[in-house]
Amino acid sequence: MKILVVLPRFPYPLEKGDKLRAFYQIKELAKRNEVYLYCVSHVKVMPEHIEALRPYCKDICVVRSPRLVNYKNVVRNYLHTKSLQMGYWDSLKSRKAYKAFEKKVNPDVLYSQMVRTMPLVSRSSRPKVMDFQDAMSMNCERRMDTSHGLWHYILHFEFKMLRSTEYNSFKIFDALTIISETDSEAIPHKQNGDIHIIPNGVDFDYFKPMEREKKYDIVFCGNMRYEPNVHASQFLVQEVMPLVWQQLPETTLLLSGVSPKRQVRQLAGERVVVSGFVEDIRESYASAHIFAAPMLTGSGLQNKLLEAMAMRLPCVTTSIANASLYAEDGRQVLVGDTARDFADHLITLLRHADRREQLATAGYDYVHEHFSWEKAGEKLEAVLKSVVK
Repeated sequence: MKILVVLPRFPYPLEKGDKLRAFYQIKELAKRNEVYLYCVSHVKVMPEHIEALRPYCKDICVVRSPRLVNYKNVVRNYLHTKSLQMGYWDSLKSRKAYKAFEKKVNPDVLYSQMVRTMPLVSRSSRPKVMDFQDAMSMNCERRMDTSHGLWHYILHFEFKMLRSTEYNSFKIFDALTIISETDSEAIPHKQNGDIHIIPNGVDFDYFKPMEREKKYDIVFCGNMRYEPNVHASQFLVQEVMPLVWQQLPETTLLLSGVSPKRQVRQLAGERVVVSGFVEDIRESYASAHIFAAPMLTGSGLQNKLLEAMAMRLPCVTTSIANASLYAEDGRQVLVGDTARDFADHLITLLRHADRREQLATAGYDYVHEHFSWEKAGEKLEAVLKSVVK
């Protein structure tokens, strides 16, 4: 097949979940198909980043979209009661460029990522599949619960617009995909059971156990500009760790990830290190005894958990994060939704090395059995073939 992949961001470097998913899907699809890539970018894409995709793409088109234009489109979409983020990733320039590129490529099928790309592909008459990735409306709704003032109003508006957009997707696309059953059930349509589940995977050649000095007791990794990760970091440091420190006062914590917001940087202290960007995130995982993912908001499958489990780290998380992971609480992960429960799990693991080993081994086996990029790529390829036929 000749597949045109349409993305709202260039899928490299791999510091965001949507980029990671797109990169490995392209890599797998390219094994048996011709893949062409079109994407919008608000920042300059470095030549070395483009070269990282060259081995998998027959042709690449990147359109730089000025932020000022996108902000104007956000206002326009607000006035026309449309999704704000669809406006942010939309522009006349990107539409024209996309139309020309699609005509040039003449693909058998279009595969676009997230509702942000709908203004580009919705009018095409070619077979098309959209990846919701996760239930963005559910993500928005959860974030409303921790927001206030104007930001709460904006999120509430966007929640309603995303619900409407997700519903209308069923009329526009020949097939739809999503990352988990939990996210599929959150899509507001009676046919949400027809959405194809395409999970994420782990690069097991890259994320594997590493012998390193354990400089920290606990680590949490992620894009530290992403609001759900910001909230998780604050919850961990301000509510969970004080309970841990009451019993184990020497416990140390590492918050590692790109572009930490001011709220995250302010969490740094004598027992809390905020690293910011690191060249190799595996070093952060391997430097701690326990991985914590105290997600209170967000949606989709947390790649950070998959990576930590693949590196043989015992993981403590919440039911929100485990809803898409489907790991067995008490055997493959430990789940705690309150500060007290989360802290108790951490204290238990810190005190008992044998329990850490049991949990780490079960988690390692679980991700190897269920989360392979190769298997996920085969599922996606079957969906694309079905709409072409």
